[in-house]
Amino acid sequence: MSRPQIQPAEPPGISGVPLLVVLSAPSGAGKTTLGDQLLQARPNFTRAITCTTRERRPGERDGVDYYFLDAGDFLKRVQAGNFLEHATVYGNSYGSLKSEVLAKLRAGRDVLLNIDVQGAAAIRAHSDEDPELKRALVSVFLAAPTIEILEKRLRKRGQDSNPAIQKRLSVARQEVAQARHFDFVILSSSIEEDLRRMTAVVDAEKMRQGRVPLPTYDESR
Repeated sequence: MSRPQIQPAEPPGISGVPLLVVLSAPSGAGKTTLGDQLLQARPNFTRAITCTTRERRPGERDGVDYYFLDAGDFLKRVQAGNFLEHATVYGNSYGSLKSEVLAKLRAGRDVLLNIDVQGAAAIRAHSDEDPELKRALVSVFLAAPTIEILEKRLRKRGQDSNPAIQKRLSVARQEVAQARHFDFVILSSSIEEDLRRMTAVVDAEKMRQGRVPLPTYDESR
């Protein structure tokens, strides 16, 4: 019998400044699963909807799954500086709108961005010039404990050929070297343990000095 999954709810009394959680990981480390688990466990979290130039797949909705743009419109937004980060992958462009992220933070929502290490670096650079982003930003790098475990996970997915797996492992070695630039590193274990560690990070950051409105005590008493 499988053990029922426990989803840690947000402890009472933890609110403070909304967070922008940037989650990065090598392919196969479990970033998508962890992000989905966090969104389910913490209702105040919302996913930042990204823009893409790729074709819409069956069932996908504009403004829900992605903002679907043509290449010309995407380029105009790049030139206008609308994106916190953007990249072209396999001929399709993807980007995170600054307006999308800030609107959700200003509405009091915690925002999750699942992006690669290059995108995370771009957001860190933007936050250095934007106090509002800097105050909200928390970066987390998720990694398999060993390259052997990562390879096992990639093979278990059954989505890639052997040459493709070897390429992903090569890229993973480069990405892990960038982990030192992140605020936190989670060494992936089980789905439940990864979520426990992630929510521990969130709860600690929620209580960081500067994010919690301090009480005012009556000096007359």
